[in-house]
Amino acid sequence: MPDLDVRLYRDGGQTPAEVAGQVADFFAAATRTLDLALYDIRLHAEAAEIVEAAFTDAHDRGVRVRLVYNADDHRGPIPVPPPPQTEPALLEHLPIETKPIPGEPDLMHHKYAIRDGEAVWTGSLNWTDDSWSRQENAVVVATSPELAHAFALNFEELWEQESVAGTGLVEPRPVEVGGIAVRPWFAPGHGEELAHRIAKRIGQARRRVRIASPVLTSGPILGTLAEACSEGRVDVAGVIDDTQVDGVLYQWALNGNASWKVPALRRLLEAASWSGKPSTRWAPDTVDDFMHAKVTVADDISFVGSFNLSRSGELNAENVLELRDAAIADRLAEFVDEIRALYPAVTLPAA
Repeated sequence: MPDLDVRLYRDGGQTPAEVAGQVADFFAAATRTLDLALYDIRLHAEAAEIVEAAFTDAHDRGVRVRLVYNADDHRGPIPVPPPPQTEPALLEHLPIETKPIPGEPDLMHHKYAIRDGEAVWTGSLNWTDDSWSRQENAVVVATSPELAHAFALNFEELWEQESVAGTGLVEPRPVEVGGIAVRPWFAPGHGEELAHRIAKRIGQARRRVRIASPVLTSGPILGTLAEACSEGRVDVAGVIDDTQVDGVLYQWALNGNASWKVPALRRLLEAASWSGKPSTRWAPDTVDDFMHAKVTVADDISFVGSFNLSRSGELNAENVLELRDAAIADRLAEFVDEIRALYPAVTLPAA
């Protein structure tokens, strides 16, 4: 495997058991530690058996395994992200150390694993059957002690504090992974700075901007995108989750504080080539087939991680890798265009 491997997942493009096998392969190389921060864990059947065996095998080899997960109890549906349904009972029989992180008011939204302080698995992929088979997602698997150290610092914040507040303070210092410049970002400590960073890269782009994000509600990113789309100076296109964006607009209609964002969102979605996945509206027993990838490409710079381009994402526990590499940017831009081609143009409710 290369030092930095980008993995792309599609709705119907792989089975839960196949992704579980990738997780097991990542675990199999561990000799000392596995530290995981996972928003949502709901696996069944063969995928559950594979992952459970990987955890158990690691423990039996003397590997210390620790896991933090989001624990909250939303009483009603929210547009994004869907309420996690991790069941502690599923974890308690495993030979690992676990800690729930309260997700109210801000979510523990990470989806990463650190192996032996030397390798990292991170991205938008939750550990659920639907995430592994019915969603679009992007993952980066990197072998780099320097990058793993940054993630380890973030993990220790969560493990020691057992809360979202006061975490994400790790400085976004660039490291080199296989000759590629990588800058790790963590929220909420650097959430607002991250949003401005992405907006700045979008504003500086001269050839292309490609975006995959379930929703678009971050003020700096919204404003910069609306301006770029209106001016028409750069090729802007992307894909969102149409169902979840409709939910956001409904919430904004109820919340006067966010009403100023509505014309900006309408302008950028109507002025450029945006597609929307008509996903299944969330309910306790429905399939989670959301457009779930979180990718931004601005010329030859890419952002990949757990961060929805949203105001709430700035406040959650999130992580993003900023990658400066033309080949990776090309591949991710092609991925966004591939997804865009699958779904119809965005439709918005009447103003």
